[in-house]
Amino acid sequence: MTTVQEQAETTPLDELDQLKERSRLGPDPRATERQHAKGKLTARERIELLLDPGTFTEIEPLRRHRATGFGLEARRPYTDGVVTGWGLVGGRTVFVYAHDFRIFGGALGEAHAQKIHKIMDMAITAGAPLVSLNDGAGARIQEGVSALAGYGGIFRRNTRASGVIPQISVMLGPCAGGAAYSPALTDFVFAVRDISQMFITGPDVVRTVTGEDVSHDGLGGADVHGGVSGVAHFVYSDEESCLADVRFLLSILPANNRELPPSERTGDPADRRADALPGLVPQDGNKAYDVRDVLAEIVDDGDFLEVHADWARNLVCALTRLDGQVVGVVASQPAALAGVLDISASEKGARFVQFCDAFNIPLLTLVDVPGFLPGVDQEHQGIIRHGAKLLYAYCNATVPRISVVLRKAYGGAYIVMDSLSIGADLALAWPGNEIAVMGAEAAADVVFRREIAGAEDPRAMRELKIKEYREELVHPYYAAERGLVDDVIDPRDTRRAVIGGFAMLRRKADDLPRRKHGNPPQ
Repeated sequence: MTTVQEQAETTPLDELDQLKERSRLGPDPRATERQHAKGKLTARERIELLLDPGTFTEIEPLRRHRATGFGLEARRPYTDGVVTGWGLVGGRTVFVYAHDFRIFGGALGEAHAQKIHKIMDMAITAGAPLVSLNDGAGARIQEGVSALAGYGGIFRRNTRASGVIPQISVMLGPCAGGAAYSPALTDFVFAVRDISQMFITGPDVVRTVTGEDVSHDGLGGADVHGGVSGVAHFVYSDEESCLADVRFLLSILPANNRELPPSERTGDPADRRADALPGLVPQDGNKAYDVRDVLAEIVDDGDFLEVHADWARNLVCALTRLDGQVVGVVASQPAALAGVLDISASEKGARFVQFCDAFNIPLLTLVDVPGFLPGVDQEHQGIIRHGAKLLYAYCNATVPRISVVLRKAYGGAYIVMDSLSIGADLALAWPGNEIAVMGAEAAADVVFRREIAGAEDPRAMRELKIKEYREELVHPYYAAERGLVDDVIDPRDTRRAVIGGFAMLRRKADDLPRRKHGNPPQ
């Protein structure tokens, strides 16, 4: 028991230190043990992994809620279940908030929400990225509608910050109900297997309403959102590797939409000849290959960060460097669905193009696309409006844009994949390119249908007409002769040509018409 003399000897500074220590440790050491027993780090341990050592400045560590009822007046822990502040990542300022699951299960109440609102406002004002480390049980039910209003404030700020500062959500625990909409509004979502789940309605509600029996991971686990729904951009097996890649992503992004991405000398010569490229892409348009091998040969040191690697695999989106400058890459992937564009690929590409355009990241498009995926399901689910999202995103982009046709580019998909006609600044093609309304085989079946049907040998006639059509309209230099591509290049010169093109475009200025905002297809 504290004596009168001990109380008298306690100075204001001592009291401050004690309060700060209580805030740092949390209300109950056993709660920390329970968090670790689940294979999860605490909020402060996560912040330490995210930020440069010793750079975290916390705000409102002594904040407590003022709610009453349901026993809340007797439970008023410091921080109110969320740690907020700023620090450095690679020497650059980053704002962060982290739910503390040890306190009210990380559930959001009025004070908790106000802390998040403040740090979001500070990030927007300072023009620096915002990272949220999510591990919370949703709204704090005991505080009623005040908690819901708190989410509304977060959503509004997510939207205001969109395209202004990079926003990254890291899913490190449950995220249910309305809380799941905040990550969905941000630029990138990272998720960790076994510990992160996201869903609007949980397994119990699903079972009651629909009769479907599903686990938490089966409904909204990391792999589900990484490979099925497309909600998560990156998926990891542990928190350490996840947060390491968050740091890497931040290192290649600009702080805000008024800055250019940071450049970095890589040591890979700009004029390096990519001798392996001709052997990576088969001449036969029906043979598959992995476009990531092509990409690795072109970019600096073969290094790139693929976005949505497990979702819509028929389109590759990646962030990389060319001559030290950050570039966004959109590439057809013949190794999956022959590289066709479908609903998911269109949405994936559109979102990525919009992000790059918002943050001044030039776009390189590698094209080998046979068209849009045909089928009743695709048509009924809205391939027209979903495909139009990718078209809109490219047409609306004002950053430097270069496209390279590696092999084939047919029909509307050719137009959509950043052709000159929709605003590409520079369009290149390899000698084996086929740019046409459709493939020679399909075109011959339509154009020469009667001649083929009436021939003594329809098969021989069809082969003859295919050859005729290909020589007349699909030969490699047809598009170049009509100015639809700027040059046909040796594949081995692709790296040099693309780097030279982006250097020429570095001071590009292209303003859109004055308007409040566009109305993109939904």
